[in-house]
Amino acid sequence: MIPDPNQPWGVAIDYAGRGAVAEKGHTVDLRLYDNSLGGPLEVDPMTGEYPAVYVTAQVAENGEGGAQLRGYGLVMVQPSNGRPAVPDPAAVVGAVAAALADFEVRRTAFAALCAAWVPVPEPEPEPEPEPTPPTEP
Repeated sequence: MIPDPNQPWGVAIDYAGRGAVAEKGHTVDLRLYDNSLGGPLEVDPMTGEYPAVYVTAQVAENGEGGAQLRGYGLVMVQPSNGRPAVPDPAAVVGAVAAALADFEVRRTAFAALCAAWVPVPEPEPEPEPEPTPPTEP
């Protein structure tokens, strides 16, 4: 992924911290958030630091029969020296790369599982015995 130099995080992010990028034939959904309750950022009284920013990425592809395969990536941007975390395009690149790598690991494992699974055929129904002819008196 090549970050957009015109965007602080390297990709367009909406007001709710969501974005998406197309990478290696997949649409990767992004989400940026911190552990605050949505109010103004404040210093944590216990640590003396602002909250970290979480950059998450998710790849999801649908398959046959309602199957869905996913891959996840997470990168944390830590604050430092009593200042809030600053936008880091490398964090988005890292989260996208982690999600795509996780997706490939899961895809490979799923393909191996499908190759190893041999369906058990349904047993043939027992043929009904032919009716015995009536005996003559």
